[in-house]
Parts: sequence; structure tokens; C-alpha cells
Amino acid sequence: MKSPSAYLLVSHGSRDPRPQAEVEKLAFLVSQKLESGNRVGTACLELGSLPLHGQIEAFGARAIASQFTSVQIVPLFLLPGVHVMEDIPSEVDIARSKLDLPIEIRPHLGVHPDLGRLFANQLSSDDAEGKILLSHGSRRPQGNQPVQALAAGLGALPAYWSIPPSLESRVKELAIAGKKKICIIPYFLFPGGISDAIARAVDVISQELPAVNFRMRAPIGASTELADLILDLVEE
Repeated sequence: MKSPSAYLLVSHGSRDPRPQAEVEKLAFLVSQKLESGNRVGTACLELGSLPLHGQIEAFGARAIASQFTSVQIVPLFLLPGVHVMEDIPSEVDIARSKLDLPIEIRPHLGVHPDLGRLFANQLSSDDAEGKILLSHGSRRPQGNQPVQALAAGLGALPAYWSIPPSLESRVKELAIAGKKKICIIPYFLFPGGISDAIARAVDVISQELPAVNFRMRAPIGASTELADLILDLVEE
């Protein structure tokens, strides 16, 4: 009898080693829950040693050797932007043409309805008077709707790193409204260059608004709770 599917967690990729370390940790946590160490792999869309289709082909060859029946691609992305909707499907199509093995793309992580619970648990004891949910942002139509919905559920204002409204504009909006304790919630999976840049931006803003107390939460990070959400998105 053949074994079930193998899973490939696909992240964006970065020159900073921290995101990849978190992806590897997450893959380990998922594999522990599946009780199979060689069943879960990782790949990156950009900055990998091979293009994504090459990474999928290599993983698929190992899956075939281990007698898995298919490969399921799990996009570790929060927004339905160009990477999720166009780039990853294009790379998967190339890999499909090279492998005699079914390859399926699972829903991206950001669609999980319980993702907001991870943030709500973090904020349960926070006494902030104003909250800002800060995402990278997508220029794709409707690409930021999940951020807006999550922000509404958390009682926060949405802001974006790459498009308006910016973090600074949202902070000023809350400050004008008299908010003295502002919590900034990064809507990013893992720490890296952008989270560092956000921290520096918050430092600059805090010097301009010394009467306001800023708190910045950490990115989501690899955890058993996040591994559970991934398992919910895949099917045996």
C-alpha cells in the first residue's frame, strides 16, 4: 500500500536567515504531528538555489522514491497577491510537466478562518487604547480585504507597509483622537528585514510623539498552533 501525500511548504524567500529558520521549524512541527519526518519539505519562491519549479521537481522525485501518492503545495502567504494567484501556480505548472505525480496547490495560509485567533490570544491582556494591524499590502484588487476583515475583528485600524494608508498616517489618526497607548500588530508570518524596518519606523514616530506609549507585537512565528492551521488546510 502506498503512503499518502507529501507536503511542501512554500515561503517567499529572503536573504535574511531568520525567516527560513522559522519555516524549517514550522515544517518540523507539522512533520511531528504527521509522525513522518520525510513527509514535509520546504521551498521558496524567490532567492532559492533553484527556481521554485526545480525545488518542486526535486521534492517530487523524493516523494516518488518514498512512495507518496501526491505532493500538496502549501503557500505560506497571508494575502492573495500576485505570488499566490499567479507566480506559484505558474511554477507548479512547470513542475507538473516534468513529474509523473499529482501536484495540488492548497489554499494559502491567510484564508484560514482561525488565523485571527492567534492575534486575539496575543491581545487578550493588552490595555491599548488604539490598535494598528500592519500588513505588507497588495496592489492586487481585493488583495487587502483579509487585512481589513481581520483588523475589524480585532478592533484595529488596517495599515500597510507598501501602499496607503501608511503606519505613520494611522498613528497620527489615533494620536489626534487622543489615544495615548497604541499597539502595533505586524501582520507578518516571521521576523526579518521588514519587521526590523518597522521597529525602526516606530522608534522614529515615538520620538515625534513622546506623549504616546507604543507597543509593537512580534510577527506570528512558528508554533504548534500555526502547524495546526496548516494541517487544517491540507487533506489526506
